[in-house]
Amino acid sequence: MINEAVLLESKTLRDSVLDRTDVLDRVKALSLLPDGVHVTTAMVATYFEVAETVINNLLSRHRQELESNGLRVLRGSDLREYQNLNMSSSSGGYPQRRSSLALWSRRTVLNIAMLLRESAIARQVRAYLLDMEYLVRTRPVDNPVFIDDVRAGEPVPSLDDRIDQRIAHVLGKTVVPVFNALIETSSEHRRELIALRTGVEHLERRLRQNHARLQRLEGRRGIA
Repeated sequence: MINEAVLLESKTLRDSVLDRTDVLDRVKALSLLPDGVHVTTAMVATYFEVAETVINNLLSRHRQELESNGLRVLRGSDLREYQNLNMSSSSGGYPQRRSSLALWSRRTVLNIAMLLRESAIARQVRAYLLDMEYLVRTRPVDNPVFIDDVRAGEPVPSLDDRIDQRIAHVLGKTVVPVFNALIETSSEHRRELIALRTGVEHLERRLRQNHARLQRLEGRRGIA
């Protein structure tokens, strides 16, 4: 199983799990700006329960990685335009009288969780990521051949169980990332997209929970 130290040190491994932004809300609710997509540096610091300077230091050291994953720093006319567009439908949420504004997407917040060492919240997020990565690596959802399992005396999963595994895999690896990309780039229908993504993530969790429950039942029957 991949350990936490490797996740902290390996950019390649961090990039491989950046689509799993749902783990943020499983650990702690992440408050968003009125646009429903971004957070400020101060909000990132609040989420991880660290000083804002800690986040700024990570931004300085890993700026290229964070920007490649969606971090935006607005200045001048871009900043004024962004605030005017989003403040028109909200009573607040954006820091005023600033020369620049860093906008963090959920992907970049997750990126920080994999860089931030001194935060109990970040450690919990990494623990979720590692557990999920372990399940993906050890679950044979992509193998259509079950002959070897029969020869080894292992119970063959039912057709319904295999279908549930496949649907959960596709939702987690394909559909949710598509929603994330749409939410990141679309200025319209954000709330609808976020609601749809939440529904898909809920369905994925239910399928995985059902699969785990079936496995436990099969284990009990084997013992009996």
